[in-house]
Formats: sequence, structure tokens, C-alpha cells
Amino acid sequence: MTDRIWLGSYPPGVPADIDVAQYGSIVALMDDSFAKYGPKVAYSFMGRDITYAQTDSLSQAFAAYLQNLGLAKGDRVAVMMPNVPQYPVAVAAILRAGMVLVNINPLYTPRELEHQLKDSGAKAIVILENFATTLEKCIASTQVKHVVLCAMGDQLGLLKGALVNYVVRHSKKLVPAFNLPAAVRFNQAVAQGTAATLKKPPIKGDDVAVLQYTGGTTGVSKGAVLLHRNLVANVLQNEAWGAPLMAKIAPNEQPTSVCALPLYHIFAFTYCMMLSMRMGGKLILIPNPRDLPAMFKELSKHRIHVMPAVNTLFSGMANHPDFKTVDWSHLKGSTGGGTAVQSAVARLWLQKTGSPILEGYGLSETSPTACGNPATATEYSGSIGVPLPNTWMKLLDDEGNEVGPGQAGEIAIKGPQVMAGYWQRPDETAKVMTPDGYFKSGDIGTMDERGFFKIVDRKKDMVLVSGFNVFPTELEDVVSQLPGVLECACVGVPDAKTGEAVKLVIVKKDSALNEADVRAYCKENLTGYKQPKVIEFRAELPKTPVGKILRRELRDK
Repeated sequence: MTDRIWLGSYPPGVPADIDVAQYGSIVALMDDSFAKYGPKVAYSFMGRDITYAQTDSLSQAFAAYLQNLGLAKGDRVAVMMPNVPQYPVAVAAILRAGMVLVNINPLYTPRELEHQLKDSGAKAIVILENFATTLEKCIASTQVKHVVLCAMGDQLGLLKGALVNYVVRHSKKLVPAFNLPAAVRFNQAVAQGTAATLKKPPIKGDDVAVLQYTGGTTGVSKGAVLLHRNLVANVLQNEAWGAPLMAKIAPNEQPTSVCALPLYHIFAFTYCMMLSMRMGGKLILIPNPRDLPAMFKELSKHRIHVMPAVNTLFSGMANHPDFKTVDWSHLKGSTGGGTAVQSAVARLWLQKTGSPILEGYGLSETSPTACGNPATATEYSGSIGVPLPNTWMKLLDDEGNEVGPGQAGEIAIKGPQVMAGYWQRPDETAKVMTPDGYFKSGDIGTMDERGFFKIVDRKKDMVLVSGFNVFPTELEDVVSQLPGVLECACVGVPDAKTGEAVKLVIVKKDSALNEADVRAYCKENLTGYKQPKVIEFRAELPKTPVGKILRRELRDK
């Protein structure tokens, strides 16, 4: 697409293109923030503040420790932790030592963990002790030689740390027994590194920074290779895009964001951790967003400016009785991503906070942000917005030809944030990259005449009923507005008559809701072939740790 028609929809002052090469690496960007914001709070965790200067010295020491193990530039180091302060410290250390970070979901089974460790060739892992038993079951068949064990209380000071660790291990019994005899404790590793000196390797923009494994909602998990320049570009693109929003915060006030999304997921990694670091912000680390009462208790102590979340989290929070214990009056921006935000949830959030949910869109392969709604928007649009600065997007038909405004096609993205390819999978990389450098997302979308894109669905989630395309997202959005529905998901199931039929799975908010109500509502709101043939009620929906509903699991069952 030669002309970027969406530029007319940009807020005043947001440029079409920015200098994405102002830092040679993500390490240079972090170093700049450490120098600029030293005494400011970088992370707040369970009532404890950790400054930029502390993060700087801890990560330097940990980086020196990793080098002293004999690990070299380019070696892969896995990190398997929830949102605890050791996470950003480990990330900064790995990158500063010139090594490659492998982000791992701590809720993985031994089989899933083994796949990712073997596929990445990781030689070391930094892991929270709560998940050590998983590692014990598969470490023998991987290349991992070094294990650093973290505990919840490591960074909370002597007394509080000991108390927290006691509660986690003995009262809540959250640390199953494990046997990893060669493992070293995190604080011990830092102490050893403090006595050593970090040898700073030369790091270039084309060096690999992160292997970000795709969620695997459509198949086997592959490592998206994100270079230093990809991450730098996306942090700066997000900064430029969010500038009108940040301008609403008083100049003498530190921007404060909530990090309830897991840091091992690319949305939180770039948009929460790296962007907050770039802006000298304070990030409130929430280790378990499923524990809403604990989360609200933590948030009630802060003035919150930015709240990134996924649809299920926005919904869970807004429907919770403790929601009002938090002062939301300082909230300047609510960002939705990861999966479609439903209009009923967006309405409720706006009504309760006065802050509209601005949806953005991206993937692990795009570091992640490719497009977003303008920061000046005052209401939920139902679209994923327009491409960010330096970003081109187009829609392709099955033959790879571009389709015009109003027509559905596969979203393809080009920009400095697009990955270098899949780790050691040239065949898989070739499937998703076009000859002119666009990444094919696997998402079906449309674009209007102003350049706003809308997701219609995943290519693979589309249901084909008698030759008609049914897009689950549309159906879910409609049904979620029926009073009594807390959550819902739609999938295709085999049908002798129509090829596929629509199955709808609902989690009730109101026990009075029954199948007849749902059918009547669907008949009123959806054309014949879109109406569910099968309706099932469940206590909960299967989800990824980020809150994406796993339609695949609903299909398999």
C-alpha cells in the first residue's frame, strides 16, 4: 500500500514516522533510563519499592554472574517467573551480557517446558521455586546446565522476605517438593556477581534479543526472533503513539502503570515493562491477577494512570465488588489487547472509570504493537485502530493480492518491529513472509475509508456453515451483551448436514439464564446460519495465562 490513508486519522503532533534508530540496542535504551531516573521508583511489589538505580546495580551483578558461569554472547537464557521484581532484573542482566532471553510461561507442563528449552537450546534458566518441580521432570533431556532459583520474598528485605517465603512455602503450600541439587539461589548469584565485573560486549541492532514463543493457540509453539532493533522500534513507536495521553499527567508526577498481564507475554514485556522504563515510570507488579481481592488491595495504595489489560481481566475487575476500593479518578488510559474487547465490557468499564478502553493490535511476531486507536479517542470504537508510525498494513486475499477498503482479507504488516523470522524454522518463516517484506498475521480483517482496521477473526477459527463464513468474535460480542452472560466462546463443530455448525459455550453471571433465553436472543440478533446449534453452560472457559480463550480446547472436547 503506497499511500497511508490512515495518517489523516492521527492525533495532532503524532508523526507519521519517528527515528527508530536513536538507540543501537535495547540495552542502550535501558542504560539511558538507568542514568536518567536513578532515584525514581521503577517497580512496586507487595508494598516494596525498587528504584531504577537498584535495578541497574542488581542487573549488572547478575549479568557478571552469568558471564562467570562461562555463558557467552548469543547463548540463550530462559526466564520462567510470574510478575516478581527478579523478572526485570534478570531480563536486563541477560540482555546486558549480550545473551538471548527466552520468555517462558510458568504454568507450562513438563512437556511444554521441555519443548521450549530444547527448541531454544537454552543453557541456563532463572525460575521461581514454585515451578521448580516442573523443571526437575524435564531438565535431563535439555541442554540446561545452570539453574537460578528465585523465591517470592527475595527482594522484600530480610524480615518481610522471610515471612512472605514462609507463607508461600508452608501456609499456602505453593512450592511443591523438588530436587535440583546444582541450583543456585538468586540472592546468592547476585552476591557472587557483585564481586565480579561485567564485561560489556558490543551489541548491535541486528543481534537477537528475545525468543518470544507464540501462544500456540493454532498449533505448535514457535520462537519469534526479536532483534534489539525490533524492540527499540516498538518501544519508541508506542511512546510516540501514547504521547497525547501521557501529556495529561502533571509534569511533576511520575507516570504509574499497572502490570497485571504476565511479563513473559510480549504485550506486558514491551508495553508495560520496556515502555515504562523508557518513560521513567513506576510499574506496579501484580504476580497473580486471578486473585482480584489482593490485586485491588495493592492498587488502592497508588495513583494509577495507565491500565493495560485483556477483555477477561477488564470484565472480571469491573464486575468485582472490590472495584470501588480503588481510586480510578487519575486513570488517563486503558489499553485493550491480546484478544478482542467486547462492547459490553467496554461500556461497563467506561461507565465505572470514565476512561475508554482503547484497543490495540499486535502479535509476538511484531514485538507486539502494529496498530492502535488514537490516544485522543473518547470512546470504544470496536476497531483495532490505525497502524502506528513507521508501520504499513494491508489486506490480502487467498492468492496474496491486496483487497480494497470494506473487503475482508488477511492482515499483513510491515515495519521495523516485525521479527527476523522463526527460530531455526526457515520453512515456517517462508509461509508467513511475503516477497515484499510483509508479515502475514493469520487474522482476517477489514479496513474502512479512514484507514481504521477491524478484526473479523482468526483464519483458523472461522466456522463454515453451508458455505457461509461465521466469525466467532462477532457472535461472542453479540451474546456477551445478553444480561446474565459473564463470558462466552463460539467454535465450529462437525455437522452432517451443514459441514460445520456453531457451538456456543457460556459461563453464567445469573443462574436464572437458560437455553431458551439464549436461543430467543440469538434468533433476534443473528441471521439463521450464525445461530448456535449447540449451547453448553460451563463453570469456566479454558484460557491461556494471558486470558485468551482457548477455542481449540473447546473444539477438541
